[in-house]
Amino acid sequence: MIDAGTGVRNLGLALEREFQETPCSLAMLLTHFHWDHIQGLPFFAPLYSPANEITFHACRRPEQIEDLLEGQMSSPYYPVNFELLSAKRRFAGESCEPFLHDGLKAYPFPLNHPQGATGYRIEKDGAVIVHASDAEHGEPRMDRILREYAQNADVLIMDAQYTPEQYESKRGWGHSTWLEATRVARDCGVKQLVLFHHDPAHDDQAIDRIVACARGQFENTVAAKRGVGFAACRILAPLIRGINPHDRGVVS
Repeated sequence: MIDAGTGVRNLGLALEREFQETPCSLAMLLTHFHWDHIQGLPFFAPLYSPANEITFHACRRPEQIEDLLEGQMSSPYYPVNFELLSAKRRFAGESCEPFLHDGLKAYPFPLNHPQGATGYRIEKDGAVIVHASDAEHGEPRMDRILREYAQNADVLIMDAQYTPEQYESKRGWGHSTWLEATRVARDCGVKQLVLFHHDPAHDDQAIDRIVACARGQFENTVAAKRGVGFAACRILAPLIRGINPHDRGVVS
């Protein structure tokens, strides 16, 4: 899992249906701790089962990760304190070194965002997904780092909150444009680009227009949408089996 926005409520219910009485071991990769990335956590059902184990990864000290997550569930914000959750909880981080979980290898890397954020390159059996949310372009060193980790990715999920025109008044807000996302995808030999972190003011028609513009620069572009978050595993699985998800409609 990457982050814990409001969508993790439905994900938690889906995992409960899938695993039923079988213990579930999860790795939650946190990009940063702004509210839109953690506010679903109190409603994530697997946290309430003592059979489950959840490891929280972030580029902070383990005790700091725990403190930050406890803070959002403390009184008077939520009636159940984080420390009372039944699942076994582990906190890993600090060094931002690569780590393994259930055969997947994750490589954290820094993103240009206010107060900092972390991207992840996730690999297994030669298949690669890169997640680069909350990343503003324009800082040369950080732009180079992003391109280094996005090289030859099968799927690049990238911040594309603004149009190039909107970005002119949003510099310093920590987000990128669909045009920059296509440039990264093209520069890095990416197979499939997924535009992510949409502006809340953009309705479906606006997103469709953005995707149409983006495809003029990089053909294999789609927009992240409700339900596709669940499909991260569906995207990766056929890649591991050697199937192109673009051909199979896994991303559509």
